[in-house]
Amino acid sequence: MSLQAFFLALLTIAGCSSTKDYEKHVEQLERDRFMGKWYVQAGRFTMFEKDAFNAVEIYTWNEKEQRIDVDFRFNEGSLTGPEKKIPQTAFIEKHKSNARWQVRPFWPLLFDYRVIALDVNYDWTVIGVPSQKYVWIMSRSAQMAPEKVAEIVEQIKALGYRADELDYVQHSPSP
Repeated sequence: MSLQAFFLALLTIAGCSSTKDYEKHVEQLERDRFMGKWYVQAGRFTMFEKDAFNAVEIYTWNEKEQRIDVDFRFNEGSLTGPEKKIPQTAFIEKHKSNARWQVRPFWPLLFDYRVIALDVNYDWTVIGVPSQKYVWIMSRSAQMAPEKVAEIVEQIKALGYRADELDYVQHSPSP
């Protein structure tokens, strides 16, 4: 990794960590039910996610390592742009909710992530960070009704998260 990339990563750390104790998260998350494919619909993204199309996160429980393997991929620049992959690992904090994670894009970086909202049927979720700098709205399907996204944005606001300056991810229509 170049020195410039290292310093950019350090700047990202500042946005994912927090000096204040903002610990909102869902009360309970069923780990195995949460695993699988999530389509990123909208959010305030890190510098690594800018200009993403068809963004998807796939969570797989790694029993041997007692962690979640995260397969994050997207097309850069357009729906047919080159595919970028950013593999990560996530560790569920020893907390009764299973909704407090530590995510590592690469060593030595480790970020606090919180599942702050979750549909009762696990059709959509919202991930946030304690600093509130970043937030991600994700769903189980590539296409999500704009009205539903707007409803989720209102829930984010009700949780005290800023919902301004959201970027929306375009997905290719299903075949």
